[in-house]
Amino acid sequence: MDWKELNSSAQLAELHKKSFERPLVIFKHSTRCSISSMAKSRLERSSPPEGIDFYYLDLIRYRPVSDQVAKDFDVWHESPQILIIENGACIYDESHSGINMAEILTSISR
Repeated sequence: MDWKELNSSAQLAELHKKSFERPLVIFKHSTRCSISSMAKSRLERSSPPEGIDFYYLDLIRYRPVSDQVAKDFDVWHESPQILIIENGACIYDESHSGINMAEILTSISR
């Protein structure tokens, strides 16, 4: 898994624009939570789809950015949480043990 770190509101605004070109995935991770670590590990053991960028947000270090994600994409804040962003909107979100690559793959509209 080639994570791209998400760590600023300015970067989040760029991701919003980028999502009109192709879908992207944001994984909100709590470094203090064993369930979050398990979900991250499960994703890392899977094969990600080609042409989709996966962004990693450490919500302990960057809580204001995590709050902005919830606001911008109109989702309830959870941790861990996966969001698929396409055409400027969150088209899929899942949390905790529901996070898996198979669901991500079937949710991306290509």
